[in-house]
Amino acid sequence: MAVNITKKNFNKVPEITVFFWIIKILTTGMGEVASDYFASQINPVIAVAATGICLIIALTIQLLLRRYVAWIYWLNVVMVSIFGTMAADVLHVGFGIPYIVSTTFFAIVLTIIFVAWYLSEKTLSMHSIFTRRREFFYWATILTTFALGTAVGDMTASTMHLGYFLSGVMFTILIAIPAIAYLKFGLNEIFAFWFAYIITRPLGASFADWMGVPASRGGLGIGTGSVSLGLTIIILCFVGYMAITRKDVKVD
Repeated sequence: MAVNITKKNFNKVPEITVFFWIIKILTTGMGEVASDYFASQINPVIAVAATGICLIIALTIQLLLRRYVAWIYWLNVVMVSIFGTMAADVLHVGFGIPYIVSTTFFAIVLTIIFVAWYLSEKTLSMHSIFTRRREFFYWATILTTFALGTAVGDMTASTMHLGYFLSGVMFTILIAIPAIAYLKFGLNEIFAFWFAYIITRPLGASFADWMGVPASRGGLGIGTGSVSLGLTIIILCFVGYMAITRKDVKVD
């Protein structure tokens, strides 16, 4: 579908800077431990329902806006992180589905979304999210990458018995691959972005779990509530900085 780009077209998502990746990794970790904390404090069904409602409200506000607004965008990413984590956990804990099965399922769903997005828009670029349809595809992709990343991270930590810390180290190495390939060997920018975006989920979640879970599970035992609160404060500082400086907004 051809879309005429004019000065009135405003990208609804932030520019990809180092701050973007820092905040993204922080939100993945925060979403992981926040999901675990809420599930341990209140009925998991109520937690999932409440998180789903909050996500719908936040996403509705995001879709109604005409331009990118830092705090609204990152609020949606945080809610997607928490809800996506819960969705993946429900399949395993609630229905007993092995992580390898849920990982495969979410990978297939993500592939279907990418194919549908490309057939519809002829691009998967994160630099051209300025129509309602592209924004729907974008957020469907984001939600699925969080669920996929959660399943992958849990699979490496539990099923493969790597533990949370070693899983985090492994994903740190993996996320460097598209970065180096893009900078040194000209890897396609869109492919490199989405590959790295998927990996940030298990990367941040693995280290957050490692800090939050008790020593008996291979962690530092800080507690999911404390880790979640600490990451939330750091995220608020970074997002506030972005909102003030607008370093994540492209200036033509």
